[in-house]
Amino acid sequence: MPKEKPNMNVIFVGHVDAGKSTIVGRMLFDTGAVSEQEMIKHRQEAEKHGKAGFEFAYIMDKIKEERERGVTIDLAYRKILTQKFQITIIDAPGHRDFVKNMITGASQADAAFLVIAAPAGVQPQTTEHLWLLRTMGVKNLAVAINKMDSVEYKEEKFNKVKEDVGKLLQGVGINPETTVFIACSGLKGDNVAKKSEKMSWYNGPTILGQFDQFQEPKLPTNLPMRMPVQDVYEITGIGTVPVGKIETGIMKVGQKIIVLPGRTGKGVEGEVKSIEMHHENLPEAVAGDNVGINIRGVGKKDIARGDVISDAAKPSSVVEEFIATVTIINHPTVLAKGYTPVFHVHTAQVPCQFVELIEQIDPRTGEVIKKSPDFLKNGNSAKVRIRPQGNLCLETQKENSYMSRFAVRDAGATVAAGICTEIVKKKN
Repeated sequence: MPKEKPNMNVIFVGHVDAGKSTIVGRMLFDTGAVSEQEMIKHRQEAEKHGKAGFEFAYIMDKIKEERERGVTIDLAYRKILTQKFQITIIDAPGHRDFVKNMITGASQADAAFLVIAAPAGVQPQTTEHLWLLRTMGVKNLAVAINKMDSVEYKEEKFNKVKEDVGKLLQGVGINPETTVFIACSGLKGDNVAKKSEKMSWYNGPTILGQFDQFQEPKLPTNLPMRMPVQDVYEITGIGTVPVGKIETGIMKVGQKIIVLPGRTGKGVEGEVKSIEMHHENLPEAVAGDNVGINIRGVGKKDIARGDVISDAAKPSSVVEEFIATVTIINHPTVLAKGYTPVFHVHTAQVPCQFVELIEQIDPRTGEVIKKSPDFLKNGNSAKVRIRPQGNLCLETQKENSYMSRFAVRDAGATVAAGICTEIVKKKN
């Protein structure tokens, strides 16, 4: 059955206690996606664990547990129908792996809500989240200032947080004047799915209403098919099921594909046997769709998170080395030649070495400031040569911008972000 509305992937990001899961849970309940009976169960469960008030968050938490047991795609991603879109909500859980998960989620997202708790305001991670959203190409952004009930719904508190977040947005090149700020309470349901009567001073949209204000994503269906693998499940009666978002192109049942790099770096060929999205079998899926697929000729040992499923006739590149433009965001000292942090590229995580600092450039104009700098520090942009220390699929910005972006992480922090501009392919 064909989709009647375009799909849009929306991620909720924010600091650990910002209330992301509660907002999503409340919206699912208020829109009828979660029944009253199910809600009573969550409430009882929350009270049993001494977590009264966490019942809405439990809607998403339950999903995470089910997902760990290996169920299908719909349980990692929740669907909401709005007037304009079929919305797929991507849950980025707030635990120690949060940022890693968030990078994967952000690489799949068309739009994002940055959730800030009104009592706490801006947190150290907030800037990092914004940089990552920008790096991963998420242009549609709204800010949800949550827990307004905890600050007595006061306008001045909202304005103070809005001002602080606005400064951060400017710092990463996002215009705060054109960004929507929503005053809400996930716990009480204010301005989530329904308009609140407790903030007469607020005249903006609800969270649900904002979904339809986001720009419809331009689907790059003209590019070769690429699907970075997010997870691989073994499902009884079906077999091996990789899941992920189709970044570019069109995937069809019967299509010849290749999984790269695979275990060897040379790839594994196969054929698309079935495609499933939100428990519906589809004859084809397009860029932007989150799907689970079954591939003839590809088993559990052949495919893993970080692999890319490509059109066999036009495969992705496994790179020997590449040249990229990088911006240093948060390095504790200076970045020099030989530095080998972990690169997060689509769903892959591969250590890569900076083998040459070619030139420092002005981030605004692109003009060369200095040839062969000795080191780079926070705020610097540069053209650099990088060599992966493992097999990595990557493409240039010119070939396929959706497969060219990366974030650089070290010791639990995002150090830099960048875009690949040239590649040297691995020789088989």
